[in-house]
Amino acid sequence: MHKLMDVANNIRNTRIYRNYTQDYLAAKLNISQNAYSKIELGRTKVTVEKLLIIADVLNTNACDLINIKAQ
Repeated sequence: MHKLMDVANNIRNTRIYRNYTQDYLAAKLNISQNAYSKIELGRTKVTVEKLLIIADVLNTNACDLINIKAQ
């Protein structure tokens, strides 16, 4: 579960870096803002397909979103 939170944090941090709102990402994903928020909170598991779409919207590589540094 910890790694899922890392991915969720990477998504959130990239969104913030790009200065995008949760509403913007939700609209691009065709989901509600509440549903998108659950992705960033790690409450909703992200499919590979959805991860690829999120990466595209964020103008980044999906590998960067799942890159988890060893601790």
